[in-house]
Amino acid sequence: MDHPIRGAARELGAVLESVAGVDPVFMATADKAAALVELAAIESRVAELRLRVTAEAGDVAEAAGARDVGAWAAVATRRRRSDCAAELRVAVALTQRPVLAAGLRAGEVNVDQAGLIAAALAELPDEVEASVVEQAESRLVELAAQFDPVELRRLGRRILDVVAPEVAEAAEARRLAELEASARRRMRLGLRALGDGTTRISGRIPDASAARLAAYLHAFTNPRREEAPEAAAAQGEAAEGRVAYGRRAAQAFCQLLEVLDPGRLPIHGGDATTLVVTVSLEALRAGLGTATLGSAAPGDSHDRISAQEARRLACTAQIVPAVLGRRGEVLDLGRGSRLFSRAQRRALAVVHPRCRAEGCSIPAAWCEAHHRTPWSAGGRTDLADGVLLCSHHHHRAHDQRYACDRLANGDLRFHRRT
Repeated sequence: MDHPIRGAARELGAVLESVAGVDPVFMATADKAAALVELAAIESRVAELRLRVTAEAGDVAEAAGARDVGAWAAVATRRRRSDCAAELRVAVALTQRPVLAAGLRAGEVNVDQAGLIAAALAELPDEVEASVVEQAESRLVELAAQFDPVELRRLGRRILDVVAPEVAEAAEARRLAELEASARRRMRLGLRALGDGTTRISGRIPDASAARLAAYLHAFTNPRREEAPEAAAAQGEAAEGRVAYGRRAAQAFCQLLEVLDPGRLPIHGGDATTLVVTVSLEALRAGLGTATLGSAAPGDSHDRISAQEARRLACTAQIVPAVLGRRGEVLDLGRGSRLFSRAQRRALAVVHPRCRAEGCSIPAAWCEAHHRTPWSAGGRTDLADGVLLCSHHHHRAHDQRYACDRLANGDLRFHRRT
């Protein structure tokens, strides 16, 4: 005779088989809505039963020689190992959380919510009394009827404020101190050149530093606008309603690096932190060819840029251009007099309250100072020859595929060269 759980599984299978050929297209709207809610609750109840069996299935893994029942289930049910491992952790946690298990069994809590509740309870400080943990468990199960997993996770982090406010502040202070110390130990940052003109930046930083970086990036991303459709088409990208935030954040990060004041950075190599771009005079004038960045790791693929990009970077105060003659001798090493000063930028902002590209509304605070006549062609760093352009149009000004006309009102009109 089958075990009751095995028999229930067979009966469920038979019931589902009876409706395998039924097309829901003919269901009334109210029936569809009710069925979706009821089926979701049934899924939770079936999941609880499966997790209950999983928690007691160590002998199954032992019989198969598997590391644990999660690893066995990944093979036996052809599911992702990570999903099965996560379910095993929830299954074990449910054996210690009777209220949570009962809520899942009744369909009042779904599997995602159960996992988050179990994790929130596990993160409570060890000194919190068992009775308080039980109150927190009951309260979170009640909140599961109102909040989705994302909101429930946020509530779980502050559940002590609800059930035990007298200990919450001290416990939270200790938890945050431990997290901050752990963050300082675990923070990492890596840069890996991909060889396709981009470098992958990956890392982990403390939340406080991340919040500061996010605030800086928001300052740049807020006024961003979608690129013109023709520009998007030229780059092989579909013109969408808005540029994806991830891309805008990357653009903002690049712009943030360009506006950092090197005078406020630590002394490096006995001098102010400086990036030198080496480029030949012919390439600089023509905007063709390549230039070399003064990289900390010569030979990396990210130490080469186009001469066109070097001309654009020469407009900023963070780059020193080293111009070489035919024999490789240094003909000119950029100096501060070639770069717009802070006072000049403020004066330009008064005259140009926005980007001077035709139709662009990016405010002056997010713009870059640009020489109307490139300094490589004899341009002067004075107010008469300066103009403010947003990062997008500054790139256009140094893009050989585009020509630029000055309109009667002083705006600049860009258009593709024919």
